Amino acid sequence: MSPRADAVRSRERILEIARTHDPRALRLNDIAREAGVGIGTVYRHFPTARALVEALSVDSLARLEAAAEASIADADPASALRRFVCDAVALQLEDGGLEAVLTDLEQTDAAMHTECTAARAKVFDGYAAVLGRAQRADVARADLTPAQLRRLVCGIEHAVRLGSPDDRELLIDILLAGIRPAAVAAH
Repeated sequence: MSPRADAVRSRERILEIARTHDPRALRLNDIAREAGVGIGTVYRHFPTARALVEALSVDSLARLEAAAEASIADADPASALRRFVCDAVALQLEDGGLEAVLTDLEQTDAAMHTECTAARAKVFDGYAAVLGRAQRADVARADLTPAQLRRLVCGIEHAVRLGSPDDRELLIDILLAGIRPAAVAAH
């Protein structure tokens, strides 16, 4: 049975209002008030602020999956890795809740958020594919895991947020230089 039209409208209004807030500081009561719905309506759709952040991040996860696919299509594995890291950092800077959705897996209720869980799995596969290709081409360390690369990208996001947007390219260059195999980095 599909949801009632008014429930769909309420959910979309809640998401629309939530997009105007910092996802790291969402307050469901504030969202309900601004969306013009009762707090019970918000809780029926999103039982926790985390659930709302995950719903907001589904689109960003799809865009990150597409970035991985576009990078894999790049003929040069080094260029593909750079492109993907740049796109991942940019998306995380744009969607302040994406980092938590990618890294804090213990807080996710998979039964509640199957859409987010499925999208995140595709993103993780994208990280593995881009990194694996770079490793096979000997442009990335063989001992680096996709999970470690995701955390490194999160670190760049944090460093840019703490510093200046102008730091982004330099920090990405440093990250990529650091994950090159020792023999490649020495040249």
